[in-house]
Amino acid sequence: MTEGTVRIDGNTLRLPGGVRVRFIRTLRLPETGTHALPPGLGEFPIRRVEDYADTVPAEWRARGGVMLPVYLREAMWLSFGGTSEPAALQVGVGKVCAVSGKPWSSRLTRDPQNYVVLPRQPWLDGINSGKGTVRQFVAVPLGLGATVEGQVTGEEVWGGVQLQSFPLNDRELAAWREAERRRAEERREMTLSAGGYGAAFPMAAPAAPGAAPPPMGGAAGRPRSAPAMGLGVGGSMRQEVYRDDRPLKSWAKEPAGRVFVHLVTPPEWRRITGEAPPPSPVDRAAYTRAGLPWFDYYDQDATDLAPTDTLGSVQPVGDWLGDDHEPWQQPSPHQVKPLKDAPGKPVEDGDW
Repeated sequence: MTEGTVRIDGNTLRLPGGVRVRFIRTLRLPETGTHALPPGLGEFPIRRVEDYADTVPAEWRARGGVMLPVYLREAMWLSFGGTSEPAALQVGVGKVCAVSGKPWSSRLTRDPQNYVVLPRQPWLDGINSGKGTVRQFVAVPLGLGATVEGQVTGEEVWGGVQLQSFPLNDRELAAWREAERRRAEERREMTLSAGGYGAAFPMAAPAAPGAAPPPMGGAAGRPRSAPAMGLGVGGSMRQEVYRDDRPLKSWAKEPAGRVFVHLVTPPEWRRITGEAPPPSPVDRAAYTRAGLPWFDYYDQDATDLAPTDTLGSVQPVGDWLGDDHEPWQQPSPHQVKPLKDAPGKPVEDGDW
């Protein structure tokens, strides 16, 4: 991949340094209590903004990046499965760091840590609320003050999601690759000495189930202002945001690539792209009644980041949009499953 180039591969965003990010549809949690990890219900389709220059708002063209369709109060999580080499990834929600609660920055910081470490962090379901929990990402319109951006900064200007990746510096990356080469040789020798064939390679983080990408389309029409969407928070779930165990100087000082992800309402998605948006997710009670799995992830070798005062005070979207009247059915213990113990065209960046 060309230095600094972001591409779409199916529904996967590929950032420089081997970083892969997918946006996963999921069930929205109740805003009270702490819950297991909800299931993935397929991938959000993503499209390049520049492919629809005639129908997207002018400010979207200026920011570049990609877009995806999301329903009001729909929940999502970010999957990093397939990421190969170590990378530091910053995740912004309306240009507020989802890990530290601080304003978006072009630099990595450690106190507080403003990034997640890949592939150590297999996914991120929401903002870091600390003590082994996160608050679920939930889509809401700008203008109500319900987004993380609105509550932290007092205004809603950006919306969407921002991603920025940093590889290891040249010296550290060369040392890591050499260590991986030696480990692969040792595993190959062990396999052959045991009478087997081939080498065993480290597995990537578990991937969520996804849907096949819909076909590309287009729509005629003049660009206009589109309803802007951002991310607020929903219910709490058990998930750690891991502390980096490398010195900060191990990482490159400059980002290798970045991308702005615009969130589009389903009607606007149809108008802009000419494609039908995905159907609204299945209701969670029906999912639970069917006996389908929820998940519990624990990594005993990693250290969870402490909560930040900024993100800890963010209130759920129900405070703005009203109570969630969808019935909640708690999954039974046997449904909670333990986990662990082709390049496309480049995505154009813009001003943001």
